[in-house]
Amino acid sequence: MRAMEMRLPVACKPLSERLGRDTKKHLVVSGDTVTTDTGFMQGHGMYMGEEKLIVSVAALKTRYIGEAGDIVVGRITEVQQKRWKVETNSRLDSVLLFSSMNLPGGELKRRSAEDELAMTGFLQEGDLISAEVQAVFSDGALSLHTRSLKYGKLGQGVLVQVSLSLVKQQKTHFHDLPCGASVVLVNNGFIWIYPTPEHKEEEAQGFIAHLEPVSLADGEVTSQLRNCIISLVTQRMMLYDTSILYCYEASLPHQIKDILKPEIIEEIVMETCQRLLEQEG
Repeated sequence: MRAMEMRLPVACKPLSERLGRDTKKHLVVSGDTVTTDTGFMQGHGMYMGEEKLIVSVAALKTRYIGEAGDIVVGRITEVQQKRWKVETNSRLDSVLLFSSMNLPGGELKRRSAEDELAMTGFLQEGDLISAEVQAVFSDGALSLHTRSLKYGKLGQGVLVQVSLSLVKQQKTHFHDLPCGASVVLVNNGFIWIYPTPEHKEEEAQGFIAHLEPVSLADGEVTSQLRNCIISLVTQRMMLYDTSILYCYEASLPHQIKDILKPEIIEEIVMETCQRLLEQEG
């Protein structure tokens, strides 16, 4: 007879109660005044109006509204003359001009007519890229650039799309995790997971993507991280390098295919919350 694993249902209290959180915190809504003291600096979730800081709220489900300097992950949707259209979870397709990218290998030479004819060799429809928002057009469309070797065509990995409100704002968007994989956590809600290159210089090759077969071990780590991110999203947990790593470590006793079972999601997210609270002190 084959062994069968059984998990009996248990009546669970809400996660906030089990963590002992204070549920009587003061609540604010969009438009409420935070302070009229002009000595305070504006932060995320606030804007300055009539010499006072006011609360602003981002919808749980909304399209990405970009700003210059944002880092994004996008998918090429169309190759046009001297530019590509890119899906970045915005209301309109973003634009990557041929003049706003480095040639393969990071070359900065003068672009020729032959280079323009070879555009489809650099990027084709369906390719994924990382890029920076260079400017916002008057209609709200975004102009992208990839003039740094840390941006460019993405190779082997997994894309996960999440709500913009769940991605924690951080100065660093590229994270190498100790489990052997890396994540790109960007402003537009597209999360890219991929095996960490053995030699970092191999990663910084502009639009030369490495498409060698992924080892079984790397594939398992990538899949486990992907399921951990989805688990955190189902519980409305903020996504950043530490929360993802803690969730990954909590999931290790379970098989990859079991992580998305409701009772296991509850278990590993609970453990993740506890570790985060302990870290905060």
